[in-house]
Amino acid sequence: MNTGIVWLRNTLRLSDNRVLIESLNSTKSEAILPLYILNKKKLSLKNNNNRVQFLYESLIDLDARFKSKFNTGLIILNGNSEEIFRKLLEYNLLNISEIFTDYSNKPNDVENGKKIKHILSDKNSIKFNIISKANTLTNIEEVVNQENFRPPKKMKEMEKLFSRIFPKGESNFYSVDEPLEIPEISKPLPDNYIEAIDDYIFDIQKELALLKENSKSYFKGGESEALIRLEKKVKSEEKYIRNFRKPRTISTNNPNNPSEPETTGLSPYLSFGCLSPRLLWKETERCYRNGDHTQPPESMHGQLLFREMFYILSKSIENWDSDTNNSMCKKINWGEYDSNKMELWENGQTGFPYIDAMMRQLDATGWMHHLGRHAVSCFLTRGQLWQHWKKGRDVFEKKLVDADWALNNGNWLWLSGVAPFSMPYFRLYNPCPDGKSSLNVETKKAEFIRYWVPELEKFPSKYIFEPHLAPLPIQESVGCIIGKDYPKPMVDRKLVAKENLAKFKESLSILN
Repeated sequence: MNTGIVWLRNTLRLSDNRVLIESLNSTKSEAILPLYILNKKKLSLKNNNNRVQFLYESLIDLDARFKSKFNTGLIILNGNSEEIFRKLLEYNLLNISEIFTDYSNKPNDVENGKKIKHILSDKNSIKFNIISKANTLTNIEEVVNQENFRPPKKMKEMEKLFSRIFPKGESNFYSVDEPLEIPEISKPLPDNYIEAIDDYIFDIQKELALLKENSKSYFKGGESEALIRLEKKVKSEEKYIRNFRKPRTISTNNPNNPSEPETTGLSPYLSFGCLSPRLLWKETERCYRNGDHTQPPESMHGQLLFREMFYILSKSIENWDSDTNNSMCKKINWGEYDSNKMELWENGQTGFPYIDAMMRQLDATGWMHHLGRHAVSCFLTRGQLWQHWKKGRDVFEKKLVDADWALNNGNWLWLSGVAPFSMPYFRLYNPCPDGKSSLNVETKKAEFIRYWVPELEKFPSKYIFEPHLAPLPIQESVGCIIGKDYPKPMVDRKLVAKENLAKFKESLSILN
């Protein structure tokens, strides 16, 4: 009996899973071995518990869905993927005929893929299938290799590129592929497979229980949760989706729940592949077909187009994650790394309550509203602290549940003001926003600040965004002395902003 290995990396779902469907439809294998390989040691060093917990929950959910649908579990292994594949291929009883995995241009995935190809170089009978459009709307390789391809630098260019791939019909909607149904066919696990992988079996239930002992994570991982949220936030909220304008959503979350986004909150599920971007696109389109709706870039489809654009750029732009020899990054003379500044920023101890609330929310839940991300990244880079954008990117990569290599780098390039698609560098966010701010902050009750910065819980709303301006008697009356119970602002925000803009302008003049 020939075996096909299904190596799931970024598609932790059954629905619209092209990797799984291709493996089940293949006539070259009668059995499948569905694998997920993690390296706990590297995972623990790289990410904080929220992201790891989300991954474990997603894998446990996928295992349960595999068993329910196919009577076959997901095999979760811990170790080095190259070592594991060598062991599998050396175990002749499995008769491996083919390997399926999802396309990815993440540096680690690319490197691991090269190693597997090298292992297979003297095994011509085993085909290595990399399935495109597994976690994107387009075939990224085909897009960037098109004749006359030009990397899109703004939404209009992205829409033009997208319309060539998915031409609009009479209904004026892009002809994006329909999501693929979960297949009815199934294949068994190969006999004696345990003997080949016994040394790498990972007790994920035990590991998750240990993580949850001190967990404050908000989003629960898994395709089941993704589909529940899709129903709650998209399918059942047609009017909301048709009127959706992301820059108009409130950055301080749902007034009744300081952890629940006013946006859909689906980004973590897209990042891990628990939700197909095609499924979200089509469910959004169904809402659009019932009446007038917003347009890109602010609309829901616009957000998915931005996602696709950053995936395309991450493949087509060399050194996407660097400021050296990156055509999408102006070379700015950022300040020397300042560990004290970075520590205060990362730990939410800057003395600017809006910034601190956002960073504390990130640490506790692994999520932050996109406007909050705008504010804290601007504050760290061109606004107040003049630190290199890569330092902030690395913190987000570690802590965000929805961290994604292509998107995280693209967003930091954008928000630090160094990319062609950036807002003008001199447009700074005020880290002490009022009710009229484009950061869309709820200021009357300021419950978001009170929740995440409990030191200020009893402060009058009038002073809560700049508590150091409150008269000392007020500070004493609420039991919070600024500089003692909550830090003073770490910088004079107006003075350093003026200085930083001058330095940014000077760097640009050197470039020109």
